[in-house]
Amino acid sequence: MTFLVRIRLATVIVLLLGLMLAVPAVAQKLGPDGAPNPTASGTSERDLLKQVPRAEGRIDIPDVKAAVLIQPAGRTWDYFHEVLLHWGGAAIILGTIGTLGLAYLVMGRLRITAGRSGQKITRFKAFERVSHWLTAVSFVILGLTGLNITFGKIVLLPVIGPEAFSDISQIAKYVHNFTSFSFVAGLLLIIVIFFRDNIPEKVDLDWIKQGGGFIKGKHAPASRFNPGEKAVYWLSLLAGISVSVSGFVLLFPFYGTNIADMQIAQGVHAVVAVLFVALILGHIYIGTLGMEGAFEAMGSGEVDLNWAKEHHDLWLARKLANEDRQTHASATPAE
Repeated sequence: MTFLVRIRLATVIVLLLGLMLAVPAVAQKLGPDGAPNPTASGTSERDLLKQVPRAEGRIDIPDVKAAVLIQPAGRTWDYFHEVLLHWGGAAIILGTIGTLGLAYLVMGRLRITAGRSGQKITRFKAFERVSHWLTAVSFVILGLTGLNITFGKIVLLPVIGPEAFSDISQIAKYVHNFTSFSFVAGLLLIIVIFFRDNIPEKVDLDWIKQGGGFIKGKHAPASRFNPGEKAVYWLSLLAGISVSVSGFVLLFPFYGTNIADMQIAQGVHAVVAVLFVALILGHIYIGTLGMEGAFEAMGSGEVDLNWAKEHHDLWLARKLANEDRQTHASATPAE
């Protein structure tokens, strides 16, 4: 009898110990109100994802992509879009603005050395200016609406609130999508119209050796476009093609692409767009505040004769020679 009592006592003690160990685990899986806690787990999410990094479910619809719940590249993309792109994009754009502001404070506006002559000469025809402004206006709209996608939640949302931000962002999305077509049209026109004049020439080396006209006392010879303008042209061309191709991939998702392709397209689109904005900021600065008389070329299409002599003397010489030949030909009576 004593032996049986001891066995019963030992059994009770074991059961009590097991119950004591089980209560904390059960309590962890229950919420404060005693209901089951769906977020509780004996294993952390990070440990589970290390073992099975791709989580998929079962679906009854034909789109198999909808079954993917979690994937490693998705977490990498999220870190890029929410962290790296924010810090990197802000550093590039604000750094460019700061550099241009410092350049203006140190160098001021580049004036026409000989002053204005009062004589005008046509630099760009109407169709050339229309093509430029079509591309330029489209780019500005795309830039502003695109920056809202990247920085809107940080900059705009706290100021105007979630409802207004939601309305503005929805409108900006549609404006961004449809403006892309006019940008591509303008880009194609720019390629066709200005391609020949932006081919590198031997004289471009002389322009670079003379400091591009920024060194006083040195004249930098140039044709219709100098190496700086040619660099902007080719970089804009490459960037424009990159954002256009990646943008249309995003505009028409999963047409011959998968999730990984879409993530790559979005990354390329975002990075190139930020660099493109920085490049065009420099272009806008030179054409407005940075150089006297430059804006008139794309404004009215005419530039001052002294400005043309100082910045594009070889182009001016050829243009005046052609005009003289045409005038002489029209004045000579036919035999």
